[in-house]
Amino acid sequence: MARSGAREVVTGALLTAFALLIPLFFRGTLQFALGPYSATLASHVPSMLAMFIGPMVAAMVGLGATAGFLLTLGPVVAARAFIHLIFGVLGAWLYRRGWRPVPVLLAALPVHAAGEALVVRLFGFDPWVAVVVTGGGTVVHHVLDAAITLALLRILARAGFHLARPEPRAGRLAG
Repeated sequence: MARSGAREVVTGALLTAFALLIPLFFRGTLQFALGPYSATLASHVPSMLAMFIGPMVAAMVGLGATAGFLLTLGPVVAARAFIHLIFGVLGAWLYRRGWRPVPVLLAALPVHAAGEALVVRLFGFDPWVAVVVTGGGTVVHHVLDAAITLALLRILARAGFHLARPEPRAGRLAG
């Protein structure tokens, strides 16, 4: 048990470092911005991978992403990045209850997109920019990063590195 806990901490720390560094190093190269909306390719991947470790790790990685975007793109994008903590913890909770990775990532999608749209709206942007540009853009970005995450999960599993296993539980989305 102690080995597993230490492994989770180290893996979580590495994912947090990636969540912090992706906005710093990919700024301008793998990044697209339109008003309050920005998308940095792979920026959700650390949060999505953290979901398959546990809720505390997902929260830690979400905070790392928030800090990274605060340093590079300011408070609106940082507040949007804070949603990584929310959808990450939700995904970790679902995974711990036996949901498989694809349904976990799909269930996190509306929370992620609606959360980012709400943040933009609360910062005073008009509804079209909040819902269509930010919410819609987040849907596309989430799906792209989910595909990268699923590919990485397969690669890691083939290498013998499993982030975590869900607890067995009967249910229509488990199994």
